[in-house]
Amino acid sequence: MFGSKSSAPAASDKPAEAVALTVHELEPPKMPSQRRGRATMLLVLLACAAPVIVSYFLYYVVRPEPRSNYATLIQPTRGLPAGLPLKTLQGQAVAATSLKGQWLLTVVSSGACDAGCEARLYEQRQLREMMGRERDRVDKLWLITDDAAVPAALLAAVQAQPPVTVLRVSATDLQAWLSTEPGHAFSDHLFLIDPMGEWMMRTPPQPDPMRFKKDLERLLKASAFWDRAGRQP
Repeated sequence: MFGSKSSAPAASDKPAEAVALTVHELEPPKMPSQRRGRATMLLVLLACAAPVIVSYFLYYVVRPEPRSNYATLIQPTRGLPAGLPLKTLQGQAVAATSLKGQWLLTVVSSGACDAGCEARLYEQRQLREMMGRERDRVDKLWLITDDAAVPAALLAAVQAQPPVTVLRVSATDLQAWLSTEPGHAFSDHLFLIDPMGEWMMRTPPQPDPMRFKKDLERLLKASAFWDRAGRQP
């Protein structure tokens, strides 16, 4: 009887030892498929972003230094305000984000459009045509800063193919995005906006289209990796 009592603890110790071995011999979990998926997605995003990074690096760092530009390079660039209150000539509201997706050669003036304004509109048209096969990457934009009526003949001219996008926005609201050289009017300059809505360049007053053409050509060449003609849906 004494022997049977001494054997009972030994029998109860074995399961405990087995449990301990089972716990400590478990292999560490392998990398979840979710983690591998995130890593793959990150690599894809980096691959997609690389051309953008490289193209901007080539223009701003390897390509011309700012002093070699004809137009003033805006540093840092100014992003298009998402809430910029734009409207058509008929008074219909237009989302500011709808301007993104194309390079924008931009004229800013009163609706009455004096001689300086007409000169900028002519230069705008000529510069776009000078881009040759790249011209479809450039749209023409005319921002009118008051409620003055646009002369009928001028409106017909700018609506000819390819048409100018004509929108109204108050000068006060526009100053949150664009600005002039001290002592000059908006209509003295041409403004260049990139496809992401960033204001990048402003020409000197009464610009020389042939000199500004070189700046524009360099930008189009540097952005060719990531920018295509037409706005993407």
